[in-house]
Amino acid sequence: MTERLVEPSVPGELHAFIASLPKAELHVHHVGSASPRIVSELAAHHPDSKVPSDPEALADFFTFTDFAHFIDVYLSVVDLIRTPEDVRLLTYEVARDLARQRVRYAELTITPFSSTRRGIDEGAFMDAIEDARKAAEAEFGTVLRWCFDIPGEAGLESAEETVRLATDERLRPEGLVSFGLGGPEIGVPRPQFRPYFDRAIDAGLRSVPHAGETTGPETVWDALTHLRAERIGHGTSSARDPKLLAHLAERRIPLEVCPTSNIATRAVPTLDEHPLKEFVQAGVLVTINSDDPPMFGTDLNNEYAVAARLLGLDERGLADLAKNAVDASFLDEAGKRRIKDEIDTYTAEWLTT
Repeated sequence: MTERLVEPSVPGELHAFIASLPKAELHVHHVGSASPRIVSELAAHHPDSKVPSDPEALADFFTFTDFAHFIDVYLSVVDLIRTPEDVRLLTYEVARDLARQRVRYAELTITPFSSTRRGIDEGAFMDAIEDARKAAEAEFGTVLRWCFDIPGEAGLESAEETVRLATDERLRPEGLVSFGLGGPEIGVPRPQFRPYFDRAIDAGLRSVPHAGETTGPETVWDALTHLRAERIGHGTSSARDPKLLAHLAERRIPLEVCPTSNIATRAVPTLDEHPLKEFVQAGVLVTINSDDPPMFGTDLNNEYAVAARLLGLDERGLADLAKNAVDASFLDEAGKRRIKDEIDTYTAEWLTT
């Protein structure tokens, strides 16, 4: 919804390679993936919202001054999701957009508390996302799994509600694989959420909190120590702490890196100052992701092009980067092998034509 970004320094042929490269995405938000068309449609359905329905006005509305402003705007879009039909429409259309980018597997971060607190029946919410997931896999071939995350700005009430929805066997959706923590980091310390992560982990979910995006490396340490994080959302400030980088590399704890997002929210001043290269040089397993792509005027293909420039990657390097995301995912081993084989076949065919 902000001006569409295209990485200009990457040759057109490499852009073409990326566009058809099979991929997995591990850090992409449900509401944050709402396309301008869907946001406009929902805003027209709910005229009392402050979100403009005119696509041109949306561009101004989604120009962020800082991370706090982004959260405020993001929540205004959340307010457009008011019925199970809205939830189903959004989820299905997000899957369609992922499929267009050759995303074979995605772990979509969903914040159920934001919907249930607005009056959507919790059972109907689960039915809506599952119906969309199954339809998307049947029609597009894109496999979706869910990460339920706590909206940190809503406090411990939201944590209690989120873990209840994630662990109640009567409600827990089949596609749920992980448990996260999003929202602002400043003033929202990670350790207070430990009991909720413990309950989720005990119920078989994997721990994937955001950390170190707008705060320092100590927040990443807290996520690792108190929340038993298996992957770190963003982790941008990890570059400031060599000991932390060594720990992440040694333990093979992946970072879910979202370059354009970090610029849009002012977490990093410019792309050229992004620590992605430092992560790779330190041996950290990195995955490339789009976070809230329409809001930041990007998509996963563009994020791969950004990574290609920052890391100096050719086609084989990009294929390896795509396989990083598959390896770091919570897909079963057979599914991982299938996608990695597809990546290898595609790359080999590209390089021999």
